[in-house]
Amino acid sequence: MVLWNIDLTLVDVTRVMREAYAEAFGRVTGRPLVKLPQMAGRSESEIFFEALALNGVDVSDSGPADTLLAPLQSELATVLADRRGLLAQQGQALPGAAAALAAVARLDGVVQTVLTGSSKPNALLKLSCFGLDRFLDLHVGGYGGEPYPKGALLRVAKMRAEEKYGASYGENRCVYIADSARDAEAARNGGARCIAVASGRATAAELRAAGADAVLAGLSDTAEVAGTVERLTSG
Repeated sequence: MVLWNIDLTLVDVTRVMREAYAEAFGRVTGRPLVKLPQMAGRSESEIFFEALALNGVDVSDSGPADTLLAPLQSELATVLADRRGLLAQQGQALPGAAAALAAVARLDGVVQTVLTGSSKPNALLKLSCFGLDRFLDLHVGGYGGEPYPKGALLRVAKMRAEEKYGASYGENRCVYIADSARDAEAARNGGARCIAVASGRATAAELRAAGADAVLAGLSDTAEVAGTVERLTSG
């Protein structure tokens, strides 16, 4: 089983995401988004709660902060869908992403899906804009709209795949491909090997220090990507 992170691993839609998030945040909280939290390796819910604190939003009149999460996620999905054209114009699939997905798909018995901090509608939108969804079983993935930390969400995704495919995806049969130190930690906590790609904000040294089993410069060398997946699952 191979799980892929989306943002800064497969695609870069950072500019459009930030603008969409700022608009959705303002609509839901009534306050402008002045400071945006670090997003790498985090779920939409983690980003939202930290954004409330960073931007001094007083939720006492609105009830608990978590009552704003569902409206924020719904609003963000709407705002991002309205920007679908901009995603394709201003964003990009990272070099080698489509070819790497295709190469891994050719490995015997592989199931490919996603483990992402994005909610499911936003994840599907980002992938479909660049034609990457066709390589993935998105029904068994793990998404940031679900109430689990990423490590636990990885285990949930494995259980979904095991139920669907009747296979067992232990640590030596499961690989998470991502770009942040937090993702490497999530792989370890979720019982998977980790291929870290130095295409995000973290350096190769930081990814190794976080416990990644392998670190690649990018996805352009498709033979290297597929070969690393095979090597890490050979046990």
